[in-house]
Amino acid sequence: MTLQIILIVAAVVVLLVVARSLRIASEWQRAVVLRLGRFHKVKGPGLYLVFPIIDSVAQVVDLRIQTTTITAEQALTRDTVAVGVDAIVFWQVSDAQAAAVNIANYREAIERVAQTSLREMIGATDLSRLLSDRKAADEELRRTISEKTTHWGVVARSVEIKDVSIPRELQDAMSRQAQAEREKDARVTLASAEREIARQVLEAAALYGQNANALKLRQMNLLYEMNKDRGTTVLIPTDMASSLGGLMGLAEAMAKSQQTDS
Repeated sequence: MTLQIILIVAAVVVLLVVARSLRIASEWQRAVVLRLGRFHKVKGPGLYLVFPIIDSVAQVVDLRIQTTTITAEQALTRDTVAVGVDAIVFWQVSDAQAAAVNIANYREAIERVAQTSLREMIGATDLSRLLSDRKAADEELRRTISEKTTHWGVVARSVEIKDVSIPRELQDAMSRQAQAEREKDARVTLASAEREIARQVLEAAALYGQNANALKLRQMNLLYEMNKDRGTTVLIPTDMASSLGGLMGLAEAMAKSQQTDS
């Protein structure tokens, strides 16, 4: 009877030890196991054993990509303009051992580092570049954060600047500057068009100067265009009328000649 009790107690103890030793980690989790206070192994995913008393799970690390929102208000750019910048940092634990052993709270640390790195990036960048080339600013900020967090086992996958806010007075000044630039471009375009028109007029004048009949035909065409819709009487000088009559007779004669030949 005593032996049976001992066996039952032993079986219960074994079951309790096994129950406490068996752990399960999800696909995205890694368990950092310490043995007698020293780092032993990173275990998971799936089923793993932790021996009571001698082993302990220091931390279960999530390997999925995390997001952290950072904000910098009234930060001065390199050209001393106060701006507010909102950004999102996409980061991930790449080394579970380093994230658990080298730093106490890597989530808080990545937020602090990202915040200070954002201000450093703003202070080293001109406002015009920050507004016009956000992709370069995103990449620069991502690289800076990763350099500071690599030894923690954390890497910044990407950074996206959501918004850059500038003072209203500066917005008005930039709007006026943009409007002035557009007006300048419009005037340059108009001047270029007028220069082209003048060149074509000079070429036409030279052509008419070489051929008097061409000029008289042009005059006839202008008179026709002026009178075709209005139905008014136009008075022209006698010599001009005689020239136009001669040209019209010549045109009719050429037309009849072409009909006879056909």
